[in-house]
Amino acid sequence: MMSIEKYHEALKKYAPKQGLILNPDWEVIKPLLEGLLKNGERYGYRSCPCRLAAGSIEKDRDIVCPCVYAKPDIEEYGACYCWLYVSQAWIDNKVPHVQVPERRPVEKILDL
Repeated sequence: MMSIEKYHEALKKYAPKQGLILNPDWEVIKPLLEGLLKNGERYGYRSCPCRLAAGSIEKDRDIVCPCVYAKPDIEEYGACYCWLYVSQAWIDNKVPHVQVPERRPVEKILDL
């Protein structure tokens, strides 16, 4: 398994290419990175560690990190659901750091 530190370095390069900013707070993102790596081992894809995965890429495609909800969450709240990706305004404390509501349709959640 890739080390958390190596994965962190890879995401720091990947995020800007996707128009994303990785949360600079290591204490916040370390357990998220651990969860992503664990889900990668478990399922063969890195599903969001903050959500229940079905274990099927067909059912979980929307929550493969960065999930399809990340950019809308960042636009509206300044951070994605997990706080792995954030906006510059969020980093600069220009927007409140609130719990981001779940955007994933309940049908998807119940269809695990």
